[in-house]
Amino acid sequence: MQERVIVGIDVGTTKICVLVGELDRDGKMNIVGVGTCPSQGLRRGVVVNIEETVTSIAAALDRAERLSGKKITTAYVGIAGSHIASENSKGFVAISPSHRDIVQNDISRAIEVARAIAIPANREVIHVIPRGYVVDGQEGIKNPIGMSGFRLEVETHIITGAVSSIHNLIKCVQKARVEIEDLVLEPLASSEAVLADGETDLGVALVDIGGGSTDIAVFSDGAIWQTVVLPIGGNLITSDIAIGLRLPFGVAEELKLTYGHCDPSAISDDDMIDLAQFMPNCDDLVPRKLLAEIIQARVEELFEMVHEEIRKSGYDGLLPAGLVLTGGSAELPGIQGLAGQILDLPTRIGSPLGLHGLADSISRPAYATAVGLLQWALTHTSFLIDEDEPEDNGLMSFASRFGRWLRAFLP
Repeated sequence: MQERVIVGIDVGTTKICVLVGELDRDGKMNIVGVGTCPSQGLRRGVVVNIEETVTSIAAALDRAERLSGKKITTAYVGIAGSHIASENSKGFVAISPSHRDIVQNDISRAIEVARAIAIPANREVIHVIPRGYVVDGQEGIKNPIGMSGFRLEVETHIITGAVSSIHNLIKCVQKARVEIEDLVLEPLASSEAVLADGETDLGVALVDIGGGSTDIAVFSDGAIWQTVVLPIGGNLITSDIAIGLRLPFGVAEELKLTYGHCDPSAISDDDMIDLAQFMPNCDDLVPRKLLAEIIQARVEELFEMVHEEIRKSGYDGLLPAGLVLTGGSAELPGIQGLAGQILDLPTRIGSPLGLHGLADSISRPAYATAVGLLQWALTHTSFLIDEDEPEDNGLMSFASRFGRWLRAFLP
């Protein structure tokens, strides 16, 4: 067996993060390279400037290559943005000849039937995820292979995105001279890094709060039920601070990261922030409680929107494992308590776990998606190959990789 290198690229609104993982002979993932770069050319998770995005991706790739000593040619890439939509679909097929054992081909046929939904020409299917199976009316089946029956039904979760947004992202990564192994919806990747099996079985909502958008994924019975992307994130909090305190956006961001808090009651009335540390020619003082009040108002609005989406999913009050917050904005002090109060759910902050190698530098919610891309690859692709097997030459088409990804979901 030979060691394999896996690369994940989180193309976010505020930062590009590249992680390089090396799978050793024992199947353990070691993080050997990290490359981050401020993101340019994206708005709310969507590419709006090709050249700026390519430059940002290339810079992050260069840093990851220098640290890891590895040449990056292929990668798993996260996709998000307000253009993402999802729906659940069912498909069923007859087992012929009647009452024989169900085989892989039967599952594939059922999934293809479920996948045949009407979508506009300007949208494209990103994921088709089987949620569960029904054999002759018997529900709750996770793997029907080998069972006898006359009729097989599959329930799937189908995620689509705008064709232009998907292809622009693919184009940017390829212009940075990297071939895409698979596109992975970012909340699904994040869930790989921060959720436990017991949580997805009980029922849990993952809320990944990025700079440009907030991704929501609702899980129940060990499977995904609903995915939603809200066009609001940490950048809007920063904009509110900039407007409310009449500060440049960059200064408002530094203020948020250094002194931000979601609970004004936790801040003393006489706690003042000296703006001279951010603006040398400014001698103004800002009450830290005022900063917290601005942040609290926007974060409350965000969680009210999250609550509404959970209501729409039909799982309001049916999530015993509660809420897991991740993403860069989940690091704001006080956000856990505010979320639990508004949604009336047990809440925790989700950080990537089980890391090896350069783990200390990425064991934060801000790196959940990038870490999850590597763990997604481990879960859905076989990386340990025989030495006699020819290596991937990096020229495999995205379409064939997409087909391989789909097959990886089948039991």
